[in-house]
Amino acid sequence: MEPQELEMNDEVISAQNAKVDLPSRLLDAAGLGVDRLPMLHVVFDRMARQYIDTLRQMAATAPYLAVQSVSNERIGDALEQYEDRAVVAVLHAQEWDARILLGFDRTFIFSMVEVLLGGDGEEEEFLEDRALTNVEQRLAYRMFQEAATALETAFEAIADTSLKVERLENRMEFAQTGRKSNPCVLAKMTAEIIGREGEIFIIIPQSVLNPLRENLTQVLSGEVAGRDTRWTKQFQQEVQRTEVKLTAILEEQRMTLEEVAQFEVGLVLELNATPKTAVQLECNSQPLFNCRLGQVAGSYTVRVEELIEQEGELLDDILSN
Repeated sequence: MEPQELEMNDEVISAQNAKVDLPSRLLDAAGLGVDRLPMLHVVFDRMARQYIDTLRQMAATAPYLAVQSVSNERIGDALEQYEDRAVVAVLHAQEWDARILLGFDRTFIFSMVEVLLGGDGEEEEFLEDRALTNVEQRLAYRMFQEAATALETAFEAIADTSLKVERLENRMEFAQTGRKSNPCVLAKMTAEIIGREGEIFIIIPQSVLNPLRENLTQVLSGEVAGRDTRWTKQFQQEVQRTEVKLTAILEEQRMTLEEVAQFEVGLVLELNATPKTAVQLECNSQPLFNCRLGQVAGSYTVRVEELIEQEGELLDDILSN
């Protein structure tokens, strides 16, 4: 093949590769549209549920949280909406080497502080244009920590990360996580407690979501997407610690009520069982295992030999009748 033909083939291949890569380049240039990231909505919904469960353990009255919207914004425009009416926590995601902004508006903070201190909402709402007191600051910090943990748990299905609260900011100009013109995803949640409405918002730069794009575009089944890993783990631990009563049955005999009525003190009932007879281990009248009878240090013991298959035992009983 002539050198000129080789050069032409190389140019054709390069042009084809450029055409194939063009859609990806256009998507990267336009940014990540939330419509193309369905798992983002799942993450924020899961965070809301997890945060409700946590706050329910902290206060007598739990708030109602619902995802209001997830949209594409500029970091500066997103923060400008909450100037002078919110407190923002800067979260550090160590595994991603990035920072995320989590914000509570003042209504939600003051309402939650009132509930945490024993309020029931009977007093008229009173909002002052002031900084948080030391007590309010500490309570708000705890609320931000729990919200960060809920968000961290919600992201488990997408990517492992740990979110740590670095600092709280009252002024939006100090809560920057990048240039004001940089694109980001803004998630808003409506919070309702003791008859008052507040707002929670999350700002995630698109540069953080770019490496997670493949996982965020996947649509998981309802069972996987809705699973609460913390609750599943706690449920498993509690079940494993549950005490159960086991009954070992060496032999069973059928008797009439007349025969039982003739029992007297000192009567000996003869058993047909031998030391080699299988012992059935039951729990709540449910057969579990076939065991072998034994004796150790003067006490009777049973050694598990086989698992009783419930379906097989049921079928055997039906056939025998």
